[in-house]
Amino acid sequence: MADETTREVTIDETPISPVRPSNHIRQNSLEKHLQHRPDPQELKNRHILLDTNAAPALQAAAAELERQRATDSLKKGLEKRPQREDLVERNILPSTHAAPAIVGQQRELEKHMRADSLNEKIAHRPDREALIKEGILTEEPVSSEEADRLYEERIEDEYAKREGGA
Repeated sequence: MADETTREVTIDETPISPVRPSNHIRQNSLEKHLQHRPDPQELKNRHILLDTNAAPALQAAAAELERQRATDSLKKGLEKRPQREDLVERNILPSTHAAPAIVGQQRELEKHMRADSLNEKIAHRPDREALIKEGILTEEPVSSEEADRLYEERIEDEYAKREGGA
């Protein structure tokens, strides 16, 4: 008997139920979420829950009326919408008859063609001497003194024209 009392008795304390500790964590998580759950009035204010003060038949009628009002508003907006021709005339819509899938590619092509045309014109533009010879440009003085003298001459000529002289 003395041997039995001094010897420690090992007792199996594992639970018999199939509940695992991980399920307790999940259950605790659910409890935490339920504690922070918004109250019904807050959900009604955020239009998540319907206001249940009215009878269900009235709620359905109110929802249908609201839907009909939105439909009527959209129909009025569509009736006031300008026709496609007006939008093309005001350059809001492109005047193209291409398929919508290739409209973007068509715009890119037009843009590149315009850039090529401008580059071609810039490459073949006449030089300054040719423009002066044709009278399109006037020869501008190089020094600032010459520019001041030419400016004063032009001002005097302009005054003379306005006064009736020259």
